[in-house]
Amino acid sequence: MKVARFSLSQGEPLYGVLDGDELVVLAGDPLYHGINPTDKRVPLDKAKILAPVIPRSKVVCVGMNYAEHAKEMSHEGTGHPLIFLKPNTSVIGPGDQIIIPPVEGRIVHEGELAIVIGSVAKRVKAADWRDVVFGFTIANDVSARDVMFADGQWARAKGYDTFCPLGPFIDTEIDPSDLEITTYVDGELRRKGSTKDLIYSIPEIIEFCSDVWTLLPGDVICTGTPAGLGGFVDGQTIDIHIEGLGTLSNPAKNRDDRTN
Repeated sequence: MKVARFSLSQGEPLYGVLDGDELVVLAGDPLYHGINPTDKRVPLDKAKILAPVIPRSKVVCVGMNYAEHAKEMSHEGTGHPLIFLKPNTSVIGPGDQIIIPPVEGRIVHEGELAIVIGSVAKRVKAADWRDVVFGFTIANDVSARDVMFADGQWARAKGYDTFCPLGPFIDTEIDPSDLEITTYVDGELRRKGSTKDLIYSIPEIIEFCSDVWTLLPGDVICTGTPAGLGGFVDGQTIDIHIEGLGTLSNPAKNRDDRTN
């Protein structure tokens, strides 16, 4: 089942379940009210698809979770998942612009499988991970790569407004264990990998993260990006495809105070 968050004529966000080329409108936010369909249907091409969730609390990210990406970043590992946070104000939806701030160096894409948490989760055992997951979507963990190195920590480099595109839908039933992830810039393949190559599996990630922070409904966990060439510039479009989940597409645009 694919769940969408959408609007009509720039109205308030609505929720729906994808049924062919239509959305079956739900009675409320399914994270809090369950999947409760109404009799109303909306043609998909009449809906503005929004970010499928705006995390109430946080976006958790796992860094260096593919061996080849860790190698290209000269990361030797810590013996546990490398986790960090992005603010919920960094979240945008499909088709929204990634705004490039006036910083030195590269801006890079990081296409990732994202977990959407469905219930309060604290100290969850790996074997029970399914009990707290609502579904999965696509994320782009946009990063100002050279700022990461210059600052010595990642909050600014990964936390700018628009640096966390999500979408287009949340799939509540997909098996996440072996999904191909590909990232394109203006149609050119830049990254390719599979979730079967995650260093830390989804059950392990949920166990580790929920031991550090209480995870709340709507929280998102980005599970890491495969290796590849990650830079993009003003005017380019980044497409991230995950089999079974569709494609998340976002154009990039310089902020009005960026001069190069």
